Amino acid sequence: MHETTTTDQAAAEEALVERVLQSFARTEDPRLKTVLESLVRHLHSFIREVRLTEEEWSAAIDFLTACGHITDDRRHEFILLSDVLGASMQTVTVNNELDGDATEATVFGPFFVDDAPSIPFGGDIAGGAAGEPCWVEGTVTGTDGAPVPGARIEVWEADEDGFYDVQYDDERTAARARLAAREDGSYGFWGLTPTPYPIPADGPVGRMLAATGRSPMRAAHLHFMVSAPGYRTLVTHIFVEGDEQLVVGDSVFGVKDSLIKRFEPQPEGAPVPAAHDLGGRPWSRARFDVVLARTAPTA
Repeated sequence: MHETTTTDQAAAEEALVERVLQSFARTEDPRLKTVLESLVRHLHSFIREVRLTEEEWSAAIDFLTACGHITDDRRHEFILLSDVLGASMQTVTVNNELDGDATEATVFGPFFVDDAPSIPFGGDIAGGAAGEPCWVEGTVTGTDGAPVPGARIEVWEADEDGFYDVQYDDERTAARARLAAREDGSYGFWGLTPTPYPIPADGPVGRMLAATGRSPMRAAHLHFMVSAPGYRTLVTHIFVEGDEQLVVGDSVFGVKDSLIKRFEPQPEGAPVPAAHDLGGRPWSRARFDVVLARTAPTA
């Protein structure tokens, strides 16, 4: 009678991995074949390493199903899951290699909307959103220091209550806009001084964070997406210097030191850019100079 050994067990497990890999042998797309084979190896390695139980695998499937059920055209639970596991940030890091002084990229987030309203230099993105007014200005240049006139700048942020416009039920468009860099590469607009807020935590991702003792809070930030022909599209944020959440930690691992900027409170009577009517409210200002990396030349 043969006595099963750990070597036999390991051989049986490895044989299954090889059978699954062989099932992709006729895949015509070489990139798809590479990705699927690597996925199988890593997934099976994980299952074998932690000795995953059938109950745990069933719970994982239920968790992913719940992510799908709560996802709609306004909420993207799988993006949240990718974000809190650091997968989004790792993908950004892999795909945005450091290039001289080029501005660093960070996570896209789930709240970008196409076709935001266009504003001129000095325009206001707030659209009635609550928060302290903030003047944001800077330049868009290449790594050679030359201005990038006409660069498309898209900006979006949460209001002071921590919600983006798409999280409301009234179809509002607020705290987002697009504008273009001027001939000298400069830009300027009125927005809101960013404040920390929690990612949606009432779903499966929130329950996972609670089970692991993690905070759902994001550090205060303002989103940018900057693009121009011949340059790599930049998706990034700027963060608020002095925000306590920078010490506690950002729930999606998006903070980079180079993106932490000073949002300077302005004294009473300070000159107000672009003749903006603040109605006597306090305000701040920040500067963010964007440096775009060139796209790699095509063969």
